[in-house]
Amino acid sequence: MHNSVCRGLLLLCCGLSAACSVNKKAFSPPVHVAETFSHSGDTPWLERWWLNFNDDGLSRLIVNALTENLDLLATYSRLEQAKAVAAKTGAELIPALNALTDAQGSLDGHSGNSLMGDFSVAFAAGYELDLWGRIRAGIKAAKLDIESARQDIDTAAITLTAEIASAWYQLIEQRKLLRLLNAQIEMNKQYVKLVNVRFRAGIATPADVFQQQQLLEGVIGDRYTVQATIDVLLNQLAILSGQSPGQFTIETPDEFPELGDMPVTGLTSDLIARRPDIQKAYYRLQAADLRIAAAVADRLPKLSLSASINTSAPNLDGLFLNWMDTLAGNLLLPIIDGGRRIAEVDRNEALTNEALRLYGQTILQAINEVENALSQEQRQHQRVESLKTQLQYLNDANTNIAKRSAYGAFDFLRILSTLNSLQAMQRTLLRAQGVLIGFRIDLYRALAGHWPQAPTAEG
Repeated sequence: MHNSVCRGLLLLCCGLSAACSVNKKAFSPPVHVAETFSHSGDTPWLERWWLNFNDDGLSRLIVNALTENLDLLATYSRLEQAKAVAAKTGAELIPALNALTDAQGSLDGHSGNSLMGDFSVAFAAGYELDLWGRIRAGIKAAKLDIESARQDIDTAAITLTAEIASAWYQLIEQRKLLRLLNAQIEMNKQYVKLVNVRFRAGIATPADVFQQQQLLEGVIGDRYTVQATIDVLLNQLAILSGQSPGQFTIETPDEFPELGDMPVTGLTSDLIARRPDIQKAYYRLQAADLRIAAAVADRLPKLSLSASINTSAPNLDGLFLNWMDTLAGNLLLPIIDGGRRIAEVDRNEALTNEALRLYGQTILQAINEVENALSQEQRQHQRVESLKTQLQYLNDANTNIAKRSAYGAFDFLRILSTLNSLQAMQRTLLRAQGVLIGFRIDLYRALAGHWPQAPTAEG
């Protein structure tokens, strides 16, 4: 009898469950975007984009940071949390089984022997049949949360590599600038000696001496700033590498890398499919939509099955000889809940609408980052070339003034002005070249997508 009832209930519930499938929806971007970007280079795209710089020191630093950076490691922990939540949600589809044992008795106060007793063992199982897909929708939403957490890892890795590359080339820039300032200081010291000689000869004025000394001291002051910046960048690289700041040292190349052509940007649809922040927004949208289905299903009746078997005996020897089993089913129909379930449906619908709009905004922001990086690099290339031309003019002017001075046409104010402009232009050009590399890093970061497995310094 019990077996036939059980089979009947199971067949009924399986039929109802099959009629209520829960599937992920596919969403189109809620914004219109151009098919291609405004500009594209010719260099094939590399996921490990830093290899384009052909800088072994940078590659080693990045590979080490990918295993030691604490922020990145924390994203892996968040992924494990999402997996645990999904496993917890999935447990609702598995029947629960509990066991209960009980023993009672009394002793003879004189002999210590048991005069009477009662021993029992019971097993109880409970299972909610997912008729309307509420549990399955929750499980699928939780699995999408896992995928969203995976995208966080990719995003964190891309951010980390870009920050390391940026700090690395800023460090190279500052060390180049320090060497330049040291050379300029030595040159200015020579000019201070020269103007003092002319002052003692009555050719130069005290103002000439003071102006040259001020120029020298100004460059010395700039050197202090650069030295502090170098320390800050070393500390930043230490933290990004998972090391303690203050004692971190590292050798860097003396020169900037040669920038090749810009990478192929591809189609905007490729970027949408590749960028982890966009994919995370999409997974969140799908998960929010599934939670609407779960909230709607929560308003419908719930059918639960329970089964139990138990045995009891006055002594342990006969405990497992007499068994009784029970199978029961109950149907729970929500009637009055103060509008709580309807409000939950409304809340999840609003969350889905929010997720859809955030998905569109993330797409727009990603395309904006690529377009900005493309424009900035192009214009910075032009600025660097302009600065090189200006520097050449100043070098020519300085050479001409030196020749005139050799023939006795010594104009100290013009010499001082030209020297000041020349040294300032040298520093400006160096910084502009560093900014150009920074814009290339921004472009690589904006185009970066799914993270490759097992990165190595050799690629």
